[in-house]
Amino acid sequence: MKELEERILKDGIVLEGDVLSVGGFLNQQIDTGLLSRMADEIKREFSDEPVTKVLTVEASGIAIAIAAATVFGVPAVFAKKSRTSNVVGEVYSARVHSFTHGTDYLMSVPKRYLAPEDHVLIVDDFLANGEALQGMISIVGQSGATLAGAAVEIEKGFQGGGDRIRSTGVRVFSLAVLDSMNRGVLTFRPSHS
Repeated sequence: MKELEERILKDGIVLEGDVLSVGGFLNQQIDTGLLSRMADEIKREFSDEPVTKVLTVEASGIAIAIAAATVFGVPAVFAKKSRTSNVVGEVYSARVHSFTHGTDYLMSVPKRYLAPEDHVLIVDDFLANGEALQGMISIVGQSGATLAGAAVEIEKGFQGGGDRIRSTGVRVFSLAVLDSMNRGVLTFRPSHS
């Protein structure tokens, strides 16, 4: 998505360790107009799928997941990264490693939120090594639901997670794919939009 790429170039900040900060327009402060247009792109890409739920993981993926769920007219569900006292009953869970935070965590979703008859679209903010996405794919599989695919705002193509997941047959759509972040210079993979 050209608009997203331009915004990343204008307002994104490359931090040490190939971390891209987009907090000024996608995470901590959200450009709701851009968010809405990104959700429309996701809807266009997956218009052939009978999506009944949108799944993400807390916290930065929640905004785009809610926007996407809104255009599909379905509920948004998010996996928690830690068990809290307000999560009751049985859960689907997966242990994942966070590239951004450099830690492992157990993501979980209460079983009552995903059912075998659901068609689940996973939506998240970043795709780097693919750990979070693999965890959410595992949770969808545990529930018996159908995986419609995955949509992400920004894929770090040079880290290979998206390609590994695509090679398993999962449909992955990225609004912007970074081919490199060499010394703060961002290079995008040519897009179709």
